Amino acid sequence: MFTGLIEERGTLLNFSEKHQLTIAAQTVLEGLSAGDSIAVNGVCLTVVSFTAQSFTADVMPETLRRSNLGMLRAKSQVNLERALPVNGRLGGHFVSGHIDGTGELLGIHCENNALLFSIRAAPAILQGIVEKGSVAIDGISLTVVSVDKDQFSVSVIPHTAAVTTLAAKRPGDKLNLETDLLGKYVLRALSLAGEDGTDKKSRINEEWLRKLGY
Repeated sequence: MFTGLIEERGTLLNFSEKHQLTIAAQTVLEGLSAGDSIAVNGVCLTVVSFTAQSFTADVMPETLRRSNLGMLRAKSQVNLERALPVNGRLGGHFVSGHIDGTGELLGIHCENNALLFSIRAAPAILQGIVEKGSVAIDGISLTVVSVDKDQFSVSVIPHTAAVTTLAAKRPGDKLNLETDLLGKYVLRALSLAGEDGTDKKSRINEEWLRKLGY
C-alpha cells in the first residue's frame, strides 16, 4: 500500500529483454531488502535485486498492457515511492499500485500559482473518478478538480511539479491512472453478478436509500 506522496525521482538505467527494469535512486534504497515493494510511476513493483545506487524489478506483461512503463527509455525519469510503513503518515490517499489504465494528457494551463492538467480517459476509468475525489497519476496523489464525459482535470501545486515528473509532461503523453480504491468496491456493490453470470443492478439505489431516510 502506498500514499501517492512521491519520495524522489529515479532514472531508468536499463529495461532488459527479460522485462526487468533497473532504476538509479537514492532515498528509496534506504533500508531496502529484496522482495520489498516500490511504486514506479504508480506501479507496484517487487525488488529482485539492488546495489548501493540502483534497484531491479520484474515487469509482467499485464503491467505493460495497463501502464506506460513499456514506453520508458534509458534516462527516463520516474516517480518513486516505498510502501507505506505501519507507523507512517497517510498524507495522500490509499494507493494500491495496481494501475487501471492510462490516460492521455490533453493540456496544461497556468492558474495563478498552480498548473491545471486536463486528461482524457476511458469511460471505465472515468466512472471511478469524482469531483474533489482522489486519483493517482503516475503514482502522485492528486485531487480531482472537474470531470466531464471523456476527460477530467487536476490542479498541481508548485512543490508537486518540482519534485515529480509532471512538469516535464507534454500533450499527448500517456499517464498511469489509478482510481480511488474504496470507490471501486462501491461500484462493484452497485453492479453485482447474477448466478447465470450476467450483470444485474443492485437494489441499493437512490429510491431504496430514500425509503430508508437517507
